[in-house]
Amino acid sequence: MTDLSKLDSDLSAAIAAAGDAASLEAIRVSALGKSGSISDLLKSLGGMSPDERREVGPRINGLRDRVQGLISARKAELDAAELEARLTAERVDLSLPPPPRRRGSVHPTMQVMDEMIAVFAEMGFALAEGPDIETDFNNFTALNFPPKHPAREMHDTFWLPEDERGERKLLRTHTSPVQVRVMNRINEKLPSWIAQGQEPPIRIVVPGRTYRSDSDATHTPMFHQMEGLVIDKGIHMGHLKWTLDTFIARFFETPEVTTRFRPHHFPFTEPSAEMDVGCDRSGNEVKIGQGSDWLEILGCGMVHPNILRTCGLDPDVWQGFAFGFGVDRLGILKYGMPDLRDMFASDSRWLSHYGFSAFQAPNPATGLS
Repeated sequence: MTDLSKLDSDLSAAIAAAGDAASLEAIRVSALGKSGSISDLLKSLGGMSPDERREVGPRINGLRDRVQGLISARKAELDAAELEARLTAERVDLSLPPPPRRRGSVHPTMQVMDEMIAVFAEMGFALAEGPDIETDFNNFTALNFPPKHPAREMHDTFWLPEDERGERKLLRTHTSPVQVRVMNRINEKLPSWIAQGQEPPIRIVVPGRTYRSDSDATHTPMFHQMEGLVIDKGIHMGHLKWTLDTFIARFFETPEVTTRFRPHHFPFTEPSAEMDVGCDRSGNEVKIGQGSDWLEILGCGMVHPNILRTCGLDPDVWQGFAFGFGVDRLGILKYGMPDLRDMFASDSRWLSHYGFSAFQAPNPATGLS
């Protein structure tokens, strides 16, 4: 028969000496586990006579209960010591200011617009802006839209009520009116309220909101556009194509971007073209540089001689080109957004997913944050 007193003494000493939870667990298994020393003693009771069981049984059960109590007490001590060590090591200095909380994010449209401006700035373009509410002259007439021209109807214009002079202003349908404001020079034939512009050469981009009565997966009543204008001597379509191809490759950060130019008609350019970007629109993503789909992202062409004359420039001396990007369309292309309307849905969950931190690391392509 095992010496219960010695076993009790040995287990008590081992439990008291256990330095961590793993050591204590090993002692518990060796004593109370399926093949533990105390478990074996309890199994031996079945082979004893009734008198022996009455004498030895209480002593074995008492030893089991005492060892269980010692193990529980030692485990509590080890847990308390571990917690104290963690509290000491992970102490928080309450005198330090709290970390900044992110309360918002940069909207993808604004991020894309900043990236576009940065790329064009590297190419020598200056920034120009104009009002959202425009005159019929700046938005249409000066851009070679004659009265009753069907293209006026194609723009689905939002017209405002007549003012005291009987003139109806409008929400600009494109950022092209800023071209007129920048190009216009002293011209006695123009109304006095037309702002005087600058002397060529001119190289500008014009970001801003534009408005048309149209809404579907790729059109919204209010959208963002970036107009570009170059006026200089000896300008031709080759300069236009190089500028746009260079911008697209830089903006999408890949040489794999493919573009195509299709003949088109715009009253303010001649010749005119639309530019498409190659993409893959299968599934829920739009991927650039792969697939066989195309997405139209801008119109462009050589500035019409009539516009140069209207703005006081001699088309025999000065030539130029113009282009207009859909900023929101570039955003869904670059960042894989399937529906343009999500840009304007004001869904905070969408913005938390697609939004940009104002403190993020600079973009390697543009240097912007």
